[in-house]
Amino acid sequence: MNATTEIKELDVLVLQGGGALGAYQAGAFETLFASGRHTDWVAGVSIGAINAALIAGNPAGRRVERLRMFWERVSQATAVFKLPSGFAARGIFNELSAGTVMATGVPGFFQPRFPPAFLMPPGSAGATSFYDTAPLRDTLLDLVDFDYLNDGPTRFSTGAVNVETGNMIWFDSAHDRIGPEHVMASGALPPGFPAVEIDGQFYWDGGLVSNTPLQYVYDERGPDDLCVFQVDLFSARGPLPASVWDIEARAKDIRFSSRTRLNTDMLCEMHTSHVAGRRLYEKLPPELRDDPDARALLTNRHDPKITVAHLIYRQTPHETQSKDYEFSRSSMLDHWKAGAQDTATTLAHPEWIARHDDPAQVRIFDLADARP
Repeated sequence: MNATTEIKELDVLVLQGGGALGAYQAGAFETLFASGRHTDWVAGVSIGAINAALIAGNPAGRRVERLRMFWERVSQATAVFKLPSGFAARGIFNELSAGTVMATGVPGFFQPRFPPAFLMPPGSAGATSFYDTAPLRDTLLDLVDFDYLNDGPTRFSTGAVNVETGNMIWFDSAHDRIGPEHVMASGALPPGFPAVEIDGQFYWDGGLVSNTPLQYVYDERGPDDLCVFQVDLFSARGPLPASVWDIEARAKDIRFSSRTRLNTDMLCEMHTSHVAGRRLYEKLPPELRDDPDARALLTNRHDPKITVAHLIYRQTPHETQSKDYEFSRSSMLDHWKAGAQDTATTLAHPEWIARHDDPAQVRIFDLADARP
């Protein structure tokens, strides 16, 4: 097949949670949009849900603008200035910035409670979180057109955890009316942020159960072929920690990566098995096709071709365990640039350009070069 032949497939963005690292996803989307790709479906968890809402909740021509407005708003507490050279100096700057966030919050996102939660009587307002996320609601209402999100061309999905049952619940514009509370629920990471009430139920951050909504997209797929850009903010792979200071950062990567590659490999194997089962069923003589064991080979749905492009943020040497709550303007711009560069590298790679020459049902690509 000629690599330039146009193949009909749905473009899907799958956005992982990761706090301040989410600017990487914004940079990735900017490059995808500039390349002419159309986003048909965006699914996100936590900060990925916020980025997803900014994308699905605005017309195509305003999406990058709104993403930039959000990330400039939440990083406005520190101006861009010439930083000291060397990883050690930059690391100190980042830790000071993260400490400021803990003490004062993030503009347009969250602010410390006063009196603090530990001084509040159990069951009272403000007793179950250290920060108030009311500023985030105002920001979402300012930057996201929720009518457009619900009625527009791009499907939106996000997940949150029911606090009392522990079950992951998915909210999807294909069958739910989405509001700011659904986005906030997906990012309500305890005990920092309060649970969010939706229809009498309370929800926490979806990352507590699954930080990457790839499985949901697979389970809810239709008959169309899928081209999935999975933009992850924590890398499952990383070096052995050299000190106690490195351990928390590495543990956080492992905890929130949701075993990205393992999940993708399992999806590949499961999808291949479904296709093989359907082929085997079609080879059976008619008298055996109604046998319950034979019909068990079917999934009662079409098995489309699926292409997955991994875009994974790789921690730089000056970053520590605070990387997901360090919201300085300098770091935001670094993360945005990294997402844009990794996406450009992937789209320009010969293997990506020739991906439709591969007849496999599932094709997985991880083509971005690791940064120094």
